[in-house]
Amino acid sequence: MKKSVKLSHKGKMAFETEMDGHKIVIDADQKVGGEGKGPKPKPLMLLSLAGCTGMDVISILRKMRVDLDDFNVEVGADETDEHPVHYNKMHVIYSFEGKDLPHDKIKKAVSLSEERYCGVSAIYRKAMDLTSEIRINGKKID
Repeated sequence: MKKSVKLSHKGKMAFETEMDGHKIVIDADQKVGGEGKGPKPKPLMLLSLAGCTGMDVISILRKMRVDLDDFNVEVGADETDEHPVHYNKMHVIYSFEGKDLPHDKIKKAVSLSEERYCGVSAIYRKAMDLTSEIRINGKKID
């Protein structure tokens, strides 16, 4: 199945698209001619990874009947110094909060997302170093 996106120029450095019924505006900083009307394109790569794997993990844990008080996904990235400036490493932190959380099920859910289900991490893994860690109630687990 093919997918496509069409961006419409909205002046200066701003572009707009409609995706799944939602308008999305991207723009650049003022220092390069934009007006900051929306996020810059490259950081959306971090959001795509966080959203893809986060949705997988929640879906898998629901099927495993794991109840969470809170769940967050944070993605950090390192950029190259030379042009074209791009991400050469991303690190994902999965943070879970709750009572008596089953470490084995959480590890399995994260692993399934990273290795089988998340299409974003699959393609990023081919392009850069992709690492992750799991934290449960603030404590990093192995």
